[in-house]
Amino acid sequence: MSSLILTLDTATPAVTAGIVRSGPDRDRLDLLAERVTFDARAHAERLTPNVLAALLDAQLTMADLDAVVVGRGPGPFTGLRVGMATAAAYGHALGIPVHGVCSLDAIGVQTAGDVLVVTDARRREVYWARYRDGVRVDGPAVNSAADVPIGPSCAVAGSPEHAALFDLPWSGPGYPWPPGLVLAAGDLAAEPAPLLPMYLRRPDAKPLAERQAVAR
Repeated sequence: MSSLILTLDTATPAVTAGIVRSGPDRDRLDLLAERVTFDARAHAERLTPNVLAALLDAQLTMADLDAVVVGRGPGPFTGLRVGMATAAAYGHALGIPVHGVCSLDAIGVQTAGDVLVVTDARRREVYWARYRDGVRVDGPAVNSAADVPIGPSCAVAGSPEHAALFDLPWSGPGYPWPPGLVLAAGDLAAEPAPLLPMYLRRPDAKPLAERQAVAR
């Protein structure tokens, strides 16, 4: 029996919503619809409209969905909060499971050979992980490009702009693609793990008490 899965990712500037149909035992994944807006400052504004547009494109309703898969980073605090809160709200309202995955895995799982995956971490840094035939072997972590251990990587995937910082050919994908999110989730029939964001570092915004303590 096939399943209809809503996929969300807000860990990168690609505000992504997709509908994926998974066959029995995930022997086949069909991308029924995808809506992506590339805007690092529009996660909150674009995610829900992208979800609704993807459902319309697939000629489905919320009631047709069987599960939600959401990228949990690494990524900026605000973007991750939007995606994960939205996924949790859909899961609660519809009574369906919500599975969180490493957003880098959603890129890396689609690669072959030794590949480095990088996304924008701001502050002149990148989030990175290394993969061998789609399986993560190192990371995730955050570093300046000069400090990323490339290891045996023969190509780089993820953000093309940040991939250009490495002396490796770019292989794509450039952002977490909906079928990649489903593949990274593993067994969707299993009990979902707690939905926890993967920040890798503290948010830029500091609590008022902490700002006051620094100012003293």
